[in-house]
Amino acid sequence: MRGLPWDQDNHPRSPELSEPLPPVAPDATRTAPAGATAATLDDRYGRTAGNRKRSRLIAIVAAAAVVVVFAAWVIWAGLDQSSHGLDSTDVGYQVVSDHETVVHSQVSVDPGTEAKCAVQALDKSYSIVGWKVVTLPPSSERTRSITTPVNTTTRGVTGLIHDCWVP
Repeated sequence: MRGLPWDQDNHPRSPELSEPLPPVAPDATRTAPAGATAATLDDRYGRTAGNRKRSRLIAIVAAAAVVVVFAAWVIWAGLDQSSHGLDSTDVGYQVVSDHETVVHSQVSVDPGTEAKCAVQALDKSYSIVGWKVVTLPPSSERTRSITTPVNTTTRGVTGLIHDCWVP
């Protein structure tokens, strides 16, 4: 590569102008500086037995916390909440006037269980214009048909059950 214009301004002590570098064997390994022991290097870079134990303890505590949170979620989401066989179906609606909509629906719940349902009326932009909570007393029948008149602020275009729950 000598003779190229960008090689002409080499520093006088650069490897090309000074003595050649000794060849390095491919299996040569780096050694620690003189006077440095493995314990000194471990201390310098934080690789002590105490740090390993602390890291292991932190990992175990974090894993235990994840297990506890997951178990709490399973209990809350799955086991704690019972639906009592609650189901609701919208059958239809009737817009009586600008200020009243009647909602027809069926609610199924385990016999002997009280239920509450939120019935709503919506306008043409899907805004809620009427809302009513209906209480269904315990009954020996599983499925009941209910008809709910809902007062509205403006003319409704549909009526439906928003949600049902067991109090």
